[in-house]
Amino acid sequence: MVKQIDVVDYLPTIMSQLRSGILLNTRSGDKVNTMTISWGQIGIKWNKMFFTAFIRHGRFTHQLIEESKEFTVSVPLNSESRKLVARAIGYCGANSGRDGNKFEDMEYEDFSLTPVDGISVSSPAIKELPLTIECKVTYRQEQDVSQIPREILEDCYPEGIPSDNPMANCDFHTLYYGEIVNAYIIE
Repeated sequence: MVKQIDVVDYLPTIMSQLRSGILLNTRSGDKVNTMTISWGQIGIKWNKMFFTAFIRHGRFTHQLIEESKEFTVSVPLNSESRKLVARAIGYCGANSGRDGNKFEDMEYEDFSLTPVDGISVSSPAIKELPLTIECKVTYRQEQDVSQIPREILEDCYPEGIPSDNPMANCDFHTLYYGEIVNAYIIE
């Protein structure tokens, strides 16, 4: 069962949880992935609400979004629910879905997340992170590296780690403007 919400009413929760890491989920065919994100934006463009996700080129999630053109965002509702999922969020940020199914692999680590079918998209929601935003990609844009200040390049894009490594941070981002087509809390 879900409770429909207006994303605007939950902006403080979403943005405060984003700073500590939330999950972005994708599905393309039989491939499903979730990854930790801590960069993102919610705003209005073309008179529509968007969640803009910044996904590095080497990430498995990048491939799945390119194929499916959709994603969901899963957010803990408060600090208590964050404590319950902290290990899973850490796991999803340090491991690649390219190497296996994170949902299945986490069960062997003594914690797990429960994927729930999306309502308006095929990408899953996650029961343990109940605030869910469903998005369909309307627009994508590559970063213009020539416009990024040198100090940010040095801090956020150091060279030397292959981009297919889950801890890599040298490759650049695609900005995915996901029109928010549904938002709810899993009850």
